[in-house]
Amino acid sequence: MGIFSWIILGLIAGALAKWIMPGPDPGGWIVTMVIGIVGAFIGGWLGSLVGIGGPVTGFGIGDIVTATIGAIIFLAVFRMLKRRSS
Repeated sequence: MGIFSWIILGLIAGALAKWIMPGPDPGGWIVTMVIGIVGAFIGGWLGSLVGIGGPVTGFGIGDIVTATIGAIIFLAVFRMLKRRSS
């Protein structure tokens, strides 16, 4: 259930990240949702390193915040890399 939860949470985090960081992204919402899923995994991994996150057992506010922060970080890095390659 942990990975499936992070995927669902990643979809939510991707939407929130896109809402917080509006702007043109290659691929639109679909790519942003994939970025959200990857960002959720990154946020969970970073959170577990510092002791504030880990496997999702539910959809609590802390899990959503952690996943969204990871998605924002990944979206920012993705935009920087796309800008650099253009």
